[in-house]
Amino acid sequence: MDFAIQSTSSQLPHHTAIILDGNGRWAERRGLPRWQGHRAGARAAGRIVETALELGLPDLTYFVFSSDNWRRDHREVGRLLTLLERALDGELANAGERGVRLSVIGRRDRLPGSLIGAIERAEHRSARGGRLHLRLAVDYSARHAIASASGLLEPADLAERIGRALHAAEPIPDVDLLIRTGGERRLSDFLLWEAAYAEILFLDLPWPDFGPRDLRGAVEEFARRDRRFGGARPSLQFPALQEVIS
Repeated sequence: MDFAIQSTSSQLPHHTAIILDGNGRWAERRGLPRWQGHRAGARAAGRIVETALELGLPDLTYFVFSSDNWRRDHREVGRLLTLLERALDGELANAGERGVRLSVIGRRDRLPGSLIGAIERAEHRSARGGRLHLRLAVDYSARHAIASASGLLEPADLAERIGRALHAAEPIPDVDLLIRTGGERRLSDFLLWEAAYAEILFLDLPWPDFGPRDLRGAVEEFARRDRRFGGARPSLQFPALQEVIS
């Protein structure tokens, strides 16, 4: 039975964020150039979007290109950005027809003009998609976004200002489930504000090998976790202490 059928909406994460890690290492282990790993990763990303639609996940964010990734070899960076541009004008061009709204968050002032054009076309074409909001974090740094939105603000105001700093049309919702593939155990400057209470799942398999079964397993793991947001289970509260403070 499909997990979406046997689960209630309260058990599903509203916002799932994924750090797509391990593409280059996946290619190197096979004796392939690193850019082939990014291409395999793009195919995996497409499969997971389809699975997210099947499960009924409303928000999905991919960490595609970090602001720190500019430090990599310029040929790898160029191929990665070209791959993204082709995807936006290719397989993602009909995203809106499948109910997928596409947004790109992050800095745009350092991106090639042709990529910015592809981003704007994709966002415009898919603006009416209502089943899944897919965000691609490109030239993204959570620290830069928070610094750009700095000031003595209430949390809701800061969230709105962070969204504007990232070219998001509205505040990015809090992350419920954050997945990182590739074996690393860190957030790498990704959605630090929004992931304050995220359930985090680190996986050893590289992103190109992450498939529909893995996403379903992650959602099932999320449903089993006890999310208290800083509160305590009733059974862990001490009656004597409650009498003192009441």
